[in-house]
This record gives sequence, C-alpha cells and structure tokens, in this order.
Amino acid sequence: MKRLAKILTILIIILLIYFVLFKIIKIDDIVMKKMYPLKYSEYIEKYSKEYNIESYMVYAIIKAESNFNENAKSTRNAVGLMQIMENTAIETANKMGLNVTKEDLFNPELNIKVGLKYFCNLLEKYNNNYYLAIIAYNAGIGNVDKWLEEGVIKKDASDIENVPFRETNNYVRKILRDYEIYTNLYEK
Repeated sequence: MKRLAKILTILIIILLIYFVLFKIIKIDDIVMKKMYPLKYSEYIEKYSKEYNIESYMVYAIIKAESNFNENAKSTRNAVGLMQIMENTAIETANKMGLNVTKEDLFNPELNIKVGLKYFCNLLEKYNNNYYLAIIAYNAGIGNVDKWLEEGVIKKDASDIENVPFRETNNYVRKILRDYEIYTNLYEK
C-alpha cells in the first residue's frame, strides 16, 4: 500500500511539473516551432499569395520533401527545397519564361517559385483539390489520372487510403498532418 502511495505521489508530481512547464510557460509551443519552422517565409509567403496556395500547405510540403534543406537531392534526381524533379522544373520554368539549369534549382527562391507554380498547375488540373494535387506531386500525374480512371481513388480523393503506392499514401497523410500542425501552431 505504501508503495502504491509513493507511485501515485510521483505521478502527481510529474503531472504538476508537466502542466506548469508545458501549459503555463508553453514550452511545447517553443519545441513545436523548432520542429515546424517558418523558414524561407519571405519566398513562401510571396509565391503562395501569387499562386493562391495556402502558405501552411507549402510549409508542410517543404518539410516533407526536404526538411528545409535547400541543398537536398534525392536518388530520383529531385532537387532543392521542394524536391522538384529536374525535368519537371525545367519544363515548368520554361513555361514561366525562365531559363534554368539543375544548379539554379538549388536557389531557394527559384526552387519555391518553380515548385509552387508546378503545384499550382496540379491544383488547376485537379479542380483545386489539394488531396489530388498532393498525390500527383509525389506519384506523378500519369499515375493519378490512371487511378482516377480505374476508380482506384475517387475524383474528390475522399478515399486517400486507397492510394496504391505505400510511399505516396504515407506522404499524403504526412502532408495533411503537418499542414494541420502548422495551422494550429501559428494560427493561435
């Protein structure tokens, strides 16, 4: 009985410390803001407004893609903050009247500008459906169009759990989770 009382006392002390430190001082917000930063905000805010894309969605995409590492490079040849594929980036940039090289895509502003233009194109293609645009950003337009045509996923993407690629399925969930975290953390 004495042992149980000691354990309960320790638990109560731990709970009190938690509430004092995390709820009054808001250390959890400080830690969360370190984990979910607003890096490159000058470019993200500028181009998210220009392309009418929710800025917290952009932060979530960049966090998932590169964790804000402007020098990130994938084994599949995706580069920069938004991990845009080189061919896709160059094609998108050319349509924007920009002549870019792969090395240019490591420039944070250019990478965000081109990456968001591409994402904007996906949103336009999929009738402003963020779910489908996110899926296409990861799996490619061809796959998404095929899945829609075959009925694997619904046109409103309300069944994202049916996305066949495991990586893409997890990617979509991560983006949506991080978007919600960003919104809740910074909209207080």
